[in-house]
Amino acid sequence: MTTITYCKGLPTPADELNPIGFTDLEMFLTSLSDIFYQATVETVNHLLNKEVKFNQSSWNSLIQDKYGFSKRYANGVIALAKGKTDSAKECRKRQIKQLESRVKSAKDWVTRATKKIKLARKFYGKKNWQSSKKCCNFPLSSNLKTRKTNWYHLRQGLHHKKRYIHRIENQIKHLKSAKIRVNVSRGSVFIVGSKDESYGNQTCQWSGDTIKLRVPGCLEAKFGKYVTSKIGSFSRKINRLPSSGAKTWHFYRKDNRSCVAVQFTPAAVEKVSREIQYGALGIDLNPSSIGWAYIDGQGNLKAQGTIPFQTGLPTGKQDAQIVDVCLKLAALARSFQSPILCESLDFSTKKAQLRERGKKYDRMLSAWAYSRFYQILSSILSNRGITHQFVNPAYTSLIGLVKYSRMYGLSSDMAAALAIARRGMNLSERLPRSVSAYLGVNPRKHVWSALYQFNNFIGRCPVVNRRHDYYSVSNWEPKVLADIEQQCRVSVKR
Repeated sequence: MTTITYCKGLPTPADELNPIGFTDLEMFLTSLSDIFYQATVETVNHLLNKEVKFNQSSWNSLIQDKYGFSKRYANGVIALAKGKTDSAKECRKRQIKQLESRVKSAKDWVTRATKKIKLARKFYGKKNWQSSKKCCNFPLSSNLKTRKTNWYHLRQGLHHKKRYIHRIENQIKHLKSAKIRVNVSRGSVFIVGSKDESYGNQTCQWSGDTIKLRVPGCLEAKFGKYVTSKIGSFSRKINRLPSSGAKTWHFYRKDNRSCVAVQFTPAAVEKVSREIQYGALGIDLNPSSIGWAYIDGQGNLKAQGTIPFQTGLPTGKQDAQIVDVCLKLAALARSFQSPILCESLDFSTKKAQLRERGKKYDRMLSAWAYSRFYQILSSILSNRGITHQFVNPAYTSLIGLVKYSRMYGLSSDMAAALAIARRGMNLSERLPRSVSAYLGVNPRKHVWSALYQFNNFIGRCPVVNRRHDYYSVSNWEPKVLADIEQQCRVSVKR
């Protein structure tokens, strides 16, 4: 089951301050964090050593003997070191994967640019190219001010792109062989809890207001057996911190202030949304708006709308806008008593191609807080007992535009949200049989095979140049038939 973490700054009660202005808990954490840091660094180095197999039991005993820790503190050292090491390895894999995607995108651009110049040279190499019926794919032109041709700029772009590919390939080669570096911050103390222990943690016990820490043997002479302090409660509008269950505590420094975080398995909340077969609320996230559509158990549209969404805001204003939108969606889901369905998108490949795209596309995709939106949405819906599910995004926009935009008079985002909701309910989205027959779709194949062929037809259809053109087509059969006849004429001429 998923866990939740609550954080807050450590309070400094006036009656607990010593003559230098610190509490006993802060003094204890400062002394303990120095020893904890040394033990964590040594554990990380041992985990990164490929020649030695890691044995948690024997390493736990070694930390206890060397640093004077109890078994619980040693478990915290190992857990913190493992988390940082695994995170560093995962980041290295993601970095290599992203760089490989950049190289692939750059090589595809080089291939297209090389072919463009080759075909253009072949065209101008003909004797009577002026009277040719076919046009050149890359006509030669010159800038009157700089007196440089477009061929010159493309060749320069090819040269720099090849240098860029060479540099990235060397970087990938270095990353695959270089040692992984793990950043271990000072001032951290990590104490792992257990559900079988009192207060969820034997070493660090919190009664709801006062926290009591067991001092390890290495610091007993200085601080005694226990250190207590009043830290108060973790106040939340929807507090899911249970009185029982395991609680893992993390003490750390942030902005020159001591902070505390508690990780726990949240208490269950009353479920608001009904089962998905009774209806669903689909949402389609776009850079400028969020379209939503609610359907009943038979898949019929009952309500729809659009929520404006602005991109490119500062981080604080962006988060505030996302929270406001998520609260509106949660209120809609509560009123309909339905789960929320959305697309599961991955923009890692598109972001790797930003160097070969335009500046406008680069700015739009970089300013789109997609992952942050779903992170906040999942947290808000989880606290309110609303189910949140992801569906496959394949052809949802196409289905919405072709089947539902004209039928219900919906915009593209609301039509896509309708298709997303229907897909979450496992409802079929088939094309008309006549259209499938003209396209030559095998009826024994999956329905997405027909959608794939229809999507290719849309790409070469002269009637559809923008999204508004979908409203003008009442019947796709004549358009598909005319396209098939045109394809047949072209193949006969060849």
